[in-house]
Amino acid sequence: IWWVVLSFTWFLAAGLKWGNEAITGYAQYFHLAAWMIPTIQTVSVLLSGAVDGDPVSGICYVGNMNMENLRNFVLAPLLVYLLLGTSFLVAGFVSLFRIRNVIKKQGDGGSKADKLEKLMIRIGIFSVLYTVPATIVIGCYLYENAYHDMWLESMAC
Repeated sequence: IWWVVLSFTWFLAAGLKWGNEAITGYAQYFHLAAWMIPTIQTVSVLLSGAVDGDPVSGICYVGNMNMENLRNFVLAPLLVYLLLGTSFLVAGFVSLFRIRNVIKKQGDGGSKADKLEKLMIRIGIFSVLYTVPATIVIGCYLYENAYHDMWLESMAC
């Protein structure tokens, strides 16, 4: 959720040209969403009884034995958050590239363009450091979802 909030605020700042004060004015709503959505998800998991234990390791988690719970309560939210955050990020980068081109076309904007490029590099590095591990985690869950039944069959006598 915080990834989505962060990329959304970058989009507001870069894409829609919101100022820091305007974004700060909505901070309580961002915090409310970032805390309430996981709370609702947790309560729904607990109320539906989706937490189960792994027979080998004994670890309790959502979707250890029931792949539908894994898909609904783990994979789907992770995919939605990653795609939503990445969409805001890409839209923000498109806006930053447009702003950079406008600054470069102005004759005296060299140092401003350099600062903007440094900001873009920092945002890009952070984004890669978030999206690559998140994508790997989603890939691992997809792999587990695809082969879980086969693994259980091989364990049965």
